[in-house]
Amino acid sequence: MTVLRILFLIAALGAAISCSDDYIKTAPQSDSDSDTDSDSDTDTDTDTDTDSDSDTDSDTDSDTDSDTDSDTDTDTDSDTDTDTDSDTDTDTDTDTDTDTDSDTDTDTDTDSDGDPVRVISFGTLRDPDDAVAAARTLAESLTDPSSSEYQAKGDQHRSYFFDEAGKEIPYRISVPSNWDGQSDLPLVMFLHGSGSDENNYIDANNGQLITLSQQHGFLLVSPNGADGAYGNFLRLSAPFGNEAGAAELMVQVTEASERTNQLSEQDVLNVLELVLHEYPIDRDAMFLAGHSMGSGGTWYIGGKYADYWTAIAPLSGPFVQEHGYPWEDLRDMGIFVTEGTQTPSIDGSHALRDWLEANNFDSKYMEVNADHGGMIPLVLPDIFDWFDQQ
Repeated sequence: MTVLRILFLIAALGAAISCSDDYIKTAPQSDSDSDTDSDSDTDTDTDTDTDSDSDTDSDTDSDTDSDTDSDTDTDTDSDTDTDTDSDTDTDTDTDTDTDTDSDTDTDTDTDSDGDPVRVISFGTLRDPDDAVAAARTLAESLTDPSSSEYQAKGDQHRSYFFDEAGKEIPYRISVPSNWDGQSDLPLVMFLHGSGSDENNYIDANNGQLITLSQQHGFLLVSPNGADGAYGNFLRLSAPFGNEAGAAELMVQVTEASERTNQLSEQDVLNVLELVLHEYPIDRDAMFLAGHSMGSGGTWYIGGKYADYWTAIAPLSGPFVQEHGYPWEDLRDMGIFVTEGTQTPSIDGSHALRDWLEANNFDSKYMEVNADHGGMIPLVLPDIFDWFDQQ
């Protein structure tokens, strides 16, 4: 009985517990809807806040990333700096090049205009363009077709007033007597040696120069030289090959000797232009020759004023040097060098002969058994024949 009762009580207790579970499950849901919902809302709000905070963190992170992208702009600034530096360098280089070019031009202008240079290192400071222009202006002012001596024939003593020298300067010309008065004439200018004038070489050896010029149909002209050496400062102490001697002579140049030689150089051009303005001259047959000091003048006037000449013939006077001379201006010009075996300039003439041949100039060399003055009449006939061939 007792056992049965216990079993009954257990069963009853189980049933009661079962009912109680149903109550707990149902009743709290019904009674606490408000509380539960409130808690749930709170939880939801909290979750939302949390999500919101998370979003904020996320946005913040994103902003931070964006700021970091802004750091990339800093790289852009760096690029800008680089470009700027590059532009600055370029501008600076350009300015430097331009300044350099300007300096070069200025130096050239200064040398040409303010501080004259020696076109030939052993010659005067006279500018060749100025000298030619002055000679032409003079000739234009003095040429007078109405004059009784205008285009006269035969041997003539002439003169003109040389304003720069302040005096009348004589010169000599010989015009072929059989000239028809119209045809172009070939021309030979002959420069005399030291201690002579425009007449000595013309009259020497029974007027050999006049005779030869008449025979060959050349107009012969001999300038005075105005007491100078036609612009060349070289003498026997400095023949070809002795450049140290040439330098020593140039150190001795004074203001007075410079002026004398400039006037002498200008006189040659003045006389030449006077003839060119008066007579019809064959510009492809103009020859320059001279003896001794006149040979030095032939080298000097022939090189500095090369545009005038077809060929040159320096007699017994190798007064020229390898350096400081416009050799290339003579490249298309004939050169006939003559010398005497008994002259003090023989070694210089040999050196000159060899150098001209080695450098392929159109040159000819003739040597005769005679002294310095005695070689002149021996070589002149060959020189005029050679002029004809040119």
